[in-house]
Amino acid sequence: MKKTVLYMGCLMLLLTGCAGEFNKVYKSTDMDYRYEYAKQAFAEGKYSRAVGLLEGLITAKKGREDAEESLYMLGMAEYMSHDYESASATFKKYHQTYPKGIYAEQASFYTGQALYEGAPEPRLDQTPTIGAINAYQQFMDFYPDSRLRQQAQQRLFELQDKLVQKELLSAQLYYNLGGYFGNINSNNESNYISSIITAQNALKSYPYSKWREDFSLIIMKSKFELAENSSEDKRLERYRDAEDEAYGFLNEYPESKNCELANKFIAKCKKVAGEK
Repeated sequence: MKKTVLYMGCLMLLLTGCAGEFNKVYKSTDMDYRYEYAKQAFAEGKYSRAVGLLEGLITAKKGREDAEESLYMLGMAEYMSHDYESASATFKKYHQTYPKGIYAEQASFYTGQALYEGAPEPRLDQTPTIGAINAYQQFMDFYPDSRLRQQAQQRLFELQDKLVQKELLSAQLYYNLGGYFGNINSNNESNYISSIITAQNALKSYPYSKWREDFSLIIMKSKFELAENSSEDKRLERYRDAEDEAYGFLNEYPESKNCELANKFIAKCKKVAGEK
């Protein structure tokens, strides 16, 4: 017990001493002293301390020989601290300020990499994802022969997949909402139409997506449900459209596990048309 208390006491003194030293450095007017301490903190993995010191040094060192290194180190410290939005902004600032600087290529890459690390899951707003895609694209335009190009390309594909998943989730949500409202009403109809439009636009934007069949399936199902829930004056035309869509699905995906469903839709559509 006494050893534990002694250990905790020593630890508290050590932490207090470290904090006191940092505060002393932070308040110092000696820019070189603060910079060297910031570099030491960065090397030791104390990124938050490095950020705190470097943020105050960027303006002070403007025009000096080590200003370029200070700005890049700030970006890396923010990145290692998982403050990805700030890191991306800092790397972008570096590349704009020093387009031919020592770290220009890395800064351009990490502008996108930071946004990639902070990109949200597909269900959430994808603004950071779009920003990361644009940043990676700019990097590859600036440095077509970079050793980091392949990694940037792979990351870009992953981010594009997130955008496709976002559209797939949206189309599926509209389809589910269409069924939620029950029989014929404007909400029901508009949701199926929104599902169809969302899926069709996604197929146009991402024609080679691995979720192409999923979008096609949603379109086919939505068109059939739209026909099922249509008013009398629109029903026949929409059943014919649903039938064409089902045939198109069978032609494009003859081995699909959903072929039976497509044939079921076709049979119902033919039956309705035959009754007219």
